Amino acid sequence: MAYIVLLGGVFGASIYAGAVVAPTIFHSETLLGGEILSNYQEGLIMTVNFQKLGFIVNFMVFFVLFYEAIKWKNFESDRWVLMASFLVISSGLLFSSFYIPDIVQMQLQGEAITSSETFKNVHFASELDFKLFAFSTLALLILNLKKALR
Repeated sequence: MAYIVLLGGVFGASIYAGAVVAPTIFHSETLLGGEILSNYQEGLIMTVNFQKLGFIVNFMVFFVLFYEAIKWKNFESDRWVLMASFLVISSGLLFSSFYIPDIVQMQLQGEAITSSETFKNVHFASELDFKLFAFSTLALLILNLKKALR
């Protein structure tokens, strides 16, 4: 049951970060009545949020790895769970260990780099990867819920 709660919690946090936190931060001028922060400064705030979410993602990735490995070893797993687990693990690690550090490194180079095509491409790829992570987490959650309810 703790595993299902963890999957649901991380899925919820992922959706909240992408659907609520990011749009709020990147459109702060509508809340504050004018542009107080630049897009670069808003990006720095959002990066801190995703760095903190990355810690939770890493915890869940390792939990999924061990839990699903034990289930597989005990012949309690199927190919769909293995595929969803692989996607959760690979996209989660890619997000937290590649994209976040790469974006932070680019941001440390200053505001000019964040308007470059390279930054935009890395940022877009990180968004796609994070969406893959969220949807594969949801798939793994549903598959495990179906097994738990049998």
